Amino acid sequence: MRSSQILIDHIKRFECGGKPVLEAIWDAHGKVWMIGYGHSPGDVKKGDKITAQQAEDLLKKDMANFNKSTLKKYIEAGKKTHEIQREFLKWTKSGGVELGGLVSRRIWEAARWNE
Repeated sequence: MRSSQILIDHIKRFECGGKPVLEAIWDAHGKVWMIGYGHSPGDVKKGDKITAQQAEDLLKKDMANFNKSTLKKYIEAGKKTHEIQREFLKWTKSGGVELGGLVSRRIWEAARWNE
């Protein structure tokens, strides 16, 4: 399943206000380093720097993790729209803490599912 550029552009707006973080910073919880558009799988360290293009490439790579998700399984199984939309809303936490930005993003994504 391939993400449209429209989806990618909207995710970029939700993450970091649309401007990539080009030098590693601590995440919102101060637990891990992140860079780009929320990339923080543990391979980011203090002093890391990237370009805007690398940030978008990392975002696309991170989005590929979706391929193993229950959400994708629901989509492929042809589940009802409300079941798929409800699954989007399960992805609102970072470090076990619900983040308002993720809630807003998931609501937007769930609403787009039926368009």
